Amino acid sequence: HDVAADLLQILRRDRPAPGGNQATRGRLTAVFRLKGCGPVGEGALGDRSFLWGSLTDAQIAALPASREKIERQWDQLAARAINALSVTDDAYPAGLRSILDEHAPVVLLCQGNLGLLSAVGVGFIGSHEATEKGMATARDAAGLLAERGVNVVSRYSAGVDTNAHCAAIRAGGTTTVVVAEGILRFLVKSEIRECWDPARVTVVSEFGANLPWSVSHAMTRCRTICGLSRAMVLIEARATGGSIQAGRDCLRLDLPLFVAVYEGMPESAVGNVQLLQSGGRPLMKSRATGMPYVSCALEAVLAQASTTMQTPTETEARLFE
Repeated sequence: HDVAADLLQILRRDRPAPGGNQATRGRLTAVFRLKGCGPVGEGALGDRSFLWGSLTDAQIAALPASREKIERQWDQLAARAINALSVTDDAYPAGLRSILDEHAPVVLLCQGNLGLLSAVGVGFIGSHEATEKGMATARDAAGLLAERGVNVVSRYSAGVDTNAHCAAIRAGGTTTVVVAEGILRFLVKSEIRECWDPARVTVVSEFGANLPWSVSHAMTRCRTICGLSRAMVLIEARATGGSIQAGRDCLRLDLPLFVAVYEGMPESAVGNVQLLQSGGRPLMKSRATGMPYVSCALEAVLAQASTTMQTPTETEARLFE
């Protein structure tokens, strides 16, 4: 399937061909749906006339020159058991496709337990400089949700993100790590290595396999976390940056956003106040136990299924058992 491989490389290569931007991805995604394409390597992705009508002249001219690089990169991906999923593949997360629509990543590179891509997820986002109370709130909420069968979805920064991932795994649950760099650059960090369990984790990247981290990638990645989640939990967002942007994306996508509220909230967490004023819901703690009331997030998960006319999954049906 040479043409399919060439197209995948154009969409995630180290040096994108001129015109290989998000608009091109969106156009291709829309055309995929209109054409009713099947998995990569079938249907329109194997039809050169279709591709030539979707890509720019510069992109088409760049295809032959990328052949050797394509083969080398596929070998690297295969050696690390990394899977490439196109937006037309059956294994591609249905929620991501429906929530982000034409902005859904055309290609996902995934390593680990692919079954988690279709799991009921709740996203966690927050400052990498959160207070200890904020990180404890993230750990407690992620652990409680994981115990109920909810998959925890988050970035891979220090602070709230790694605390949420570790808490989910230690609670016997699962977690999805969404990175803002090429997946071949991914390494298990020292602060999470002790609890890391490949069978209960999936790592996801929508970027070129060898691309470095960038601010634009980080912002795009936050929207993908929203697409993989039925609700979001936000801890100590500042006035600017990825956390408050993720909260805004969540509200814009009409997903339930739960904003942590507790005594001793640092003054720097002004983003929490802004997002609560914009439609976020407070995530409170019990005075008796000191634990966050995650039942509101569980209720939101079921409400999402109801409002979208979806039949609750087996996991969703067990949330309140």
